Amino acid sequence: MASGYGLHGGPGRCFPFWQELLACYVVNSNADDDSGKQKCGLALEDYYECLHHKKEAARVKALQAAYRKAEAERSRESAPTAGQIRNLGLLNKDDDTAKVLGAR
Repeated sequence: MASGYGLHGGPGRCFPFWQELLACYVVNSNADDDSGKQKCGLALEDYYECLHHKKEAARVKALQAAYRKAEAERSRESAPTAGQIRNLGLLNKDDDTAKVLGAR
């Protein structure tokens, strides 16, 4: 939260990352030269990730896409053919009906 306090009191969830970033800025820069702030890129990245969860969201999205792809490939392996589906319930087509329904 903007106040620095968490939702239920105490420090916010990203406060330790903010402290780390602030400490890095204090150690690596001074009033005359701000070029040391470039060394704090990893700390800044960690703080932004804590605030916005962009990397985590990208990982979740990639995992969901991989899961959907695996599910789609798995379901096609044992799918009945169009001819078997058309023959369901017809006379003299008991073997197709048994294959599709799984009662062999």
